[in-house]
Amino acid sequence: MFKKNITELAQALQAKNISSLELTQLYLGRIKEFNPTLNAVITLCEETAIKQAKAADTLLSKGNTHPLLGIPLLHKDIFCTKDIKTTCASKMLDNFIAPYNASVVEKLNDCGMVTLGKVNMDEFAMGSSNETSYYGAVKNPWDLQKVPGGSSGGSAAAVAARLAPVATGTDTGGSIRQPASLCGITGLKPTYGRVSRWGMIAFASSLDQAGPMTQNANDAALLLNAMMGSDEKDSTSLILPEEDVCRKLTDSIQGLKIGIPKQFTIEGLDADIEKSIQDAIKVYEKLGATITEVDLPYLDLSIPAYYVIAPAECSSNLSRFDGVRFGYRCENPIDLQDMYKRSRSEAFGAEVKNRILIGTYALSAGYYDAYYIKAQKIRQLIKHNFDDAFKQVDVLLSPSSPTTAFGLGEKTNDPVAMYLSDIYTIGANLAGVPAMSIPCGFSKGLPVGLQLIAPALKEAELLNYAHQYQLQTDWHLKIPEQFS
Repeated sequence: MFKKNITELAQALQAKNISSLELTQLYLGRIKEFNPTLNAVITLCEETAIKQAKAADTLLSKGNTHPLLGIPLLHKDIFCTKDIKTTCASKMLDNFIAPYNASVVEKLNDCGMVTLGKVNMDEFAMGSSNETSYYGAVKNPWDLQKVPGGSSGGSAAAVAARLAPVATGTDTGGSIRQPASLCGITGLKPTYGRVSRWGMIAFASSLDQAGPMTQNANDAALLLNAMMGSDEKDSTSLILPEEDVCRKLTDSIQGLKIGIPKQFTIEGLDADIEKSIQDAIKVYEKLGATITEVDLPYLDLSIPAYYVIAPAECSSNLSRFDGVRFGYRCENPIDLQDMYKRSRSEAFGAEVKNRILIGTYALSAGYYDAYYIKAQKIRQLIKHNFDDAFKQVDVLLSPSSPTTAFGLGEKTNDPVAMYLSDIYTIGANLAGVPAMSIPCGFSKGLPVGLQLIAPALKEAELLNYAHQYQLQTDWHLKIPEQFS
């Protein structure tokens, strides 16, 4: 049963072949068995899950047919969950129990989904390997000596190992798509503003976006339908008509125009990954798509622009963690200044401190215009590049990551190499457009991810392109042998 996707599980629940309680207990058992190996789950919510599963079974017995009713899931530990610890994988919030639910959590609760627990991540979502967590690194289920990617590495590893059928994630510069690629699952970053950020602990507010991490595009569509929607509590939430992003899944893609950005043919791209991408292109061509090279001339500047903008926003957002109202406070401070300094220095990890320092520097007098304003101008140029490209093609196609999963500790002492892990993904965040990663092959036993990028608000079309590919391939059905 644990190998089934959301649609199959929903059918089993509706047919009374299994109860939500039985399904929940199955996944709780898998977490207890395999989490000591993977370190993917920080907090197991057994009591809450059992209660929610029983409530779902009551609704199912009354004929409720919501496609997510009774389905278990895991939440990235960046989403506030009422009466459940929310840590952001940081010592700073190790004792924080949120008094409310994030909007995403509330929406999925309203659908009758069952919260199994909270999953590991890079501290405050800062990282590309899930090695910056206060609770230790997450392991990749395909090779326990490799990283799962980050920052949503716990979500990706948990879904890949089938500790849950689906999980929530967040994507600031690729943090859904890159770990989805490295763990061989499907991950979707929606258009900026599609999904409310309220109750989602902020890293970089103009870039952060929540999204689903699932086994396939059909599941991602079902979860996005439930997650998205305007929210008066989030001023950046888009006010849009209600929409069903599942509506186009079965449409033909005959005549689809696919653009291949020439900037994505970079030195250092693994040959096996390039072959997998070429094989995927052939699948699309067989389905009636045409391929065109497109030019995104400013895309090469996406990483330097991002690593000014994101740290600047992080510097501002993380100033609230000062040891005063909530979170970690140092012992026996001498005075207020001592409390601020020691609380922050003792509770933040090295990567978080690095980004706060970079961001504070970029925002300081004398450097604001030279760095931050210039980075924002580059961001606008990148957005215009995407707008121009989408006048020629329907979707952009690229690898999700320049490499497959790399070794634990391999890049921890080389931040530039670590930051380059997001070279294919950051552009979509800067432009605010939807993008997703789907499995498209293997290289030396490790998954390869294919990235698709669509114009803003075209999630239904994007999911259609991914779903049609997955109908022709079986990469998304693969499960790591140790967990199957």
